[in-house]
Amino acid sequence: MTTDHNIPGDATTHGGGTAHDAVSAHGGGTAHDAAEANRRQVLLWRLLARVFGADEQPALESASVAIVEDLGLPAQLLDPSVSVDNLVQRFPELGPEFRGLMTGDDDRDRARTAALAAKLLLNLFATGTGDVTATRLAAWQQDAGWFEQALGCEAGELRAQPGQSELGGMLAGLEGDLVRRMRLREVLADPALARQLTPSMSLIEQLLRDKSNLSGVALANAKALIRRFVDEVAQVLRTQVQQTSVGTVDRSVPPKRVFRNLDLDRTIWKNLTNWNAEDERLYVDKLFYRHTARRTTPARLIVVVDQSGSMVDSMVNCTILASIFAGLPKVDVHLIAYDTRALDLTPWVSDPFEVLLRTKLGGGTNGTVAMTLARPKIVDPRNTAMVWISDFYDVRDLQREFEAVHRSGTRFIPVGSVTSSGHQSVDPWFRQKLKDLGTPVISGNINKLVFELKSFLT
Repeated sequence: MTTDHNIPGDATTHGGGTAHDAVSAHGGGTAHDAAEANRRQVLLWRLLARVFGADEQPALESASVAIVEDLGLPAQLLDPSVSVDNLVQRFPELGPEFRGLMTGDDDRDRARTAALAAKLLLNLFATGTGDVTATRLAAWQQDAGWFEQALGCEAGELRAQPGQSELGGMLAGLEGDLVRRMRLREVLADPALARQLTPSMSLIEQLLRDKSNLSGVALANAKALIRRFVDEVAQVLRTQVQQTSVGTVDRSVPPKRVFRNLDLDRTIWKNLTNWNAEDERLYVDKLFYRHTARRTTPARLIVVVDQSGSMVDSMVNCTILASIFAGLPKVDVHLIAYDTRALDLTPWVSDPFEVLLRTKLGGGTNGTVAMTLARPKIVDPRNTAMVWISDFYDVRDLQREFEAVHRSGTRFIPVGSVTSSGHQSVDPWFRQKLKDLGTPVISGNINKLVFELKSFLT
């Protein structure tokens, strides 16, 4: 990027005209409006220069310093080595400004907004090259949290569900690149450095891939990080699953005549003919109660997850989700993971941590071996749901098997894969076949799977 543009600060614009020309070009705006627009341009030019080239652009840097000082902002805002988190610690008054910064509030000073936004974007995208330390990763994760808050989200919200938005996928991709550039084994071997790591999907993916090469302190630290991540995700998913009731109401069983089952609305409606206008009282001849007994046949969930290399996010999320549903009353959950071989993980389904430690990510794909394990588990088709999580590549020989499962009365729920970058990839041929079958592939967004399972169980 060249720097031979005229820098705003006097009456000259970057296009060579005067401030009066700029005002005219904006349809009769004020000189103040033109000056503000020029200041924003300088800050954005500096941002681009910094992101796409590590060398300072002296003219842009000096102009930016003057603009930041004029805006009453600290000079540290322009220092790439200072994290947003450290900046807010030193200047607490900036915290409220960063939160919701990019939510479109028209009342904000635009040049000030540009300066703060440029800081966020520079710290987010200018990740450099070479090895990454645990401290550097932790600082980036904190800055990413501030960026999420600037968008009106909670810190970590977009990265936790990369499949929900392009921004979430972008952040997860940047985080994954930083994790891959870490000397992770060395970090894990040092308890002080390991404590600086914040669990994320990208980090868990690397830990699961490398766990067979870890031992001693490094393995213990890796397990602790996996456990923390599992607990955090489980808490979110458990909130979404809560209030799920299992089984349909059995009206053949008379309702218990206790106060908590009293159907007050129906009781009043049925006794309206007994209303006495003279003393303004409703005389009740009969009380009505709600049926609360439910059929006792357990609902069976058979969750089949492709554990090949592209399915890490789905493997982690669905393993945790299966464990949560397994904790509900009268739900019989079976979990099968496969690549070229199939593994029945049902004995450990209640403990996703143990399940993940028993999986081996990577390798090829052979869905037939998984179906061989799964089909015998369908005993009562009308009371069974089979969730199949895959990108559906290299499993075209399973089309007839899926059709047979669907025709049997089993609720067949195909779920597409989601990579750590948040991009869903499903074989277009299979996507169409499953749609024609009446069982379209649902988004890899875990919330949609929660909704499908809750609708099956209630």
